[in-house]
Amino acid sequence: MESYTITGGMPLRGAITISGSKNAALALMAGALLIEGEVILHNTPQIEDVFTMLALLEGLGVQTHWEGAHTLYLDTRDIHHAEPNPQLVNRMRASFYIFGPLLARLGYAKMPHPGGCQIGSRPVNFHLNGLRALGASITENGSHTYTAQTLGLTGARIYLDMPSAGATQQLMTAAVYASGVTTIENAAVEPEVVNLANFLNAAGARIEGAGASTLYIQGVSELKRTVEYTVIPDRLEAGTLALAAAITRGEITLQRVIPEHLHALLAKLREAGVQVRETEDAVTVRATERPKPLDIRTMPYPGFPTDLQQPMCALLTLADGASKVLETIYENRTQHVPELQKMGADIVAEGRTILIRGVERLKGARMRATDLRGGAALVLAGLAAHGETTIEEIVHIDRGYEQLEGKLQALGAHIQRVVPYTYAATHANEEVSQSP
Repeated sequence: MESYTITGGMPLRGAITISGSKNAALALMAGALLIEGEVILHNTPQIEDVFTMLALLEGLGVQTHWEGAHTLYLDTRDIHHAEPNPQLVNRMRASFYIFGPLLARLGYAKMPHPGGCQIGSRPVNFHLNGLRALGASITENGSHTYTAQTLGLTGARIYLDMPSAGATQQLMTAAVYASGVTTIENAAVEPEVVNLANFLNAAGARIEGAGASTLYIQGVSELKRTVEYTVIPDRLEAGTLALAAAITRGEITLQRVIPEHLHALLAKLREAGVQVRETEDAVTVRATERPKPLDIRTMPYPGFPTDLQQPMCALLTLADGASKVLETIYENRTQHVPELQKMGADIVAEGRTILIRGVERLKGARMRATDLRGGAALVLAGLAAHGETTIEEIVHIDRGYEQLEGKLQALGAHIQRVVPYTYAATHANEEVSQSP
């Protein structure tokens, strides 16, 4: 498997353009199944999760192609299959988002339980209960496969026990074709949810309240045949690179971002003594000394994002004092802790609480990325560490970051992707070169 080799200790400096949001793009691609026509998505990141979703959609009958690097065309007219490939569904959590749109459009869908990073329990009961409230008949067999049928969804009042972004997106898309009005209470307010609602409204849906805790969806009988839309910037990539500036004591300007989406992180960076300057569509982060210690508690948006908890831990391993991080969303999002210990970090996990006593410096080590954001945390630690760091199994990182090593190299990082030697590939090249 491919790995990263990093020689740390270099302050990162420069400007970088942030890619389109992974989570937003996946939600829009799933929502596109409601549209019987052509969907054009600009600013779509070329990352592994997007490629997985593309393969899923193609298996359902969607025709896809790229125009340039980041404009994605989806021809959704010929959806002829409602049972997605289980192996693809097992690769990522967001694959489950296609369940509701398939059901709403075709009246039938068969969905395996989704996979993704092993960061804790990620049940789908909010999704299933909400779809049942809309009138779907759902059965589950012993292999965790869900079969749903409906003769027509009907608007309902749905309350979510917690503001799950995935469930909110799933139920919002399903309700677009439900007769009457659907109300989703305690809905998620993430920017990605708002982006999906705006996309669906651009297609002719009638959704009100996106960005607030109560959503109202007036069902419609059809949507437009052609929809063109732009994916919002990735606030998690932006947050990771902001932390890269802080941990290397450098200065990075993040271009094409929405600063409001980063508010919780930027507030904590300022609390840590990091200099932050915001403009309308850019953020500059500058650090010259060790950060001050922090107390962090992950919360649904607009609170501190769980997806930046692990990268923030990397920064706090070098803080001048003791920090405490409480993970309230996922009970197993602590797998980065033993990896950071290999670098000399004074960090321990006690249940969902991570206790960190900052050290003056980290040392390079060989580590393994166990999940997407944990892998990003190891990259940040490697950028700041003295000596050489190797990070294995970076396939997890590729799921959510577009050309991460290229962007870091442009900022002055000494990071290389290492592709394993294979005799077969090398031998094949030799045969080609020796052929007459």
